[in-house]
Amino acid sequence: MIFDKEKHCRKTIRLKGWDYSNTGAYFMTICTYNRECLFGDISSSTMQLNEYGQITMECWKWLSCQYTYIEIDEWAVMPNHLHGIVIINGDCRGGSRTAPTDVIKHKPLGRLIGAFKTVSTKQINIIRNISGVPVWQRNYYEHIIRNEDELNRIRQYIIENPFRWEDDPENPKNINR
Repeated sequence: MIFDKEKHCRKTIRLKGWDYSNTGAYFMTICTYNRECLFGDISSSTMQLNEYGQITMECWKWLSCQYTYIEIDEWAVMPNHLHGIVIINGDCRGGSRTAPTDVIKHKPLGRLIGAFKTVSTKQINIIRNISGVPVWQRNYYEHIIRNEDELNRIRQYIIENPFRWEDDPENPKNINR
């Protein structure tokens, strides 16, 4: 196979010049591979998590235990994606595997999401009795939250997401509309 620079060149969707390890709030959407509905079903506007959905939920919460400089704000596991707000604060001293220092070191958002995807994929694939099969699509969608009003609107969006599942663009029934 010949590498075609035009075909395989991925354009960044990140804000140019922004340091994604900066203190701040970030809204995330992470989709499953091929938008497969892996994590459960919506019934009566409520997400019913299956075993893979439970693993995803636990791994999402694990992030704030593993990396004490982040907070997990509002979040929701949906049938084929996860919405969440990650808040990076300035309380970190040293790295996750280093002795404390006076230098503040944060993993950038992409590395945090990568850790979540890796841990959740490994655990889900153990249950599925397969290895090397992707659970998540490459990359993720993010939005830098700029103020309290925006934060509250996004929180409400996440809370209401199961109620809108029938019209959600991530719902496989709506992909080819």
